[in-house]
Amino acid sequence: MRRLFLGPLTLLVALGGCHRQEAPAPQAQPAQATAPSEPPAGPDTSEKGKPIPTAEIRNGEGQPAKLSDLKGKPLLVNLWATWCVPCVAEMPSLSALSKALAPDDIAVLPLSSDRGGARVVEAFYQQHGITGLPVLLDPKGAAARAWRARGIPTSLVIDKQGRERARLEGSADWATPAAAAAVRKLVV
Repeated sequence: MRRLFLGPLTLLVALGGCHRQEAPAPQAQPAQATAPSEPPAGPDTSEKGKPIPTAEIRNGEGQPAKLSDLKGKPLLVNLWATWCVPCVAEMPSLSALSKALAPDDIAVLPLSSDRGGARVVEAFYQQHGITGLPVLLDPKGAAARAWRARGIPTSLVIDKQGRERARLEGSADWATPAAAAAVRKLVV
């Protein structure tokens, strides 16, 4: 398997993700965020160039949605949950990345596996001051399975043609100029 050096993306700081796909029984207070502290092994490019498999997700109103509806738009899709400590740490930087990439028409789409639905995600966004990100849901993990995510957080960089360019397992500091530049370079 050939790995492609991706420059700044390999420098992102990440921590092993939550490898559990189900939320704990009651979703109490969101976990406290801890800063990522270990460097990642690097982005995984083994699926580079392959189309993202179709998977039905839900929007904040509970209506079906598909990434294929966004074909023609570059994406960074982040699989996460409010109960996942590395995910919680990463969300403010994803919000910043979304704002940085908006002028380039690159969408940042967090896809929550919380079973409590949109109300849990909306409450989390409000409590943590997260703005500029849509509420998207994968409560049964169908998208995570279709996209072969081994845990969360997992971020997939998808080009305009709907092909995966790279993925990163674990949290990262997406708020840096280097992270935004790396995403831009990957989706060209």
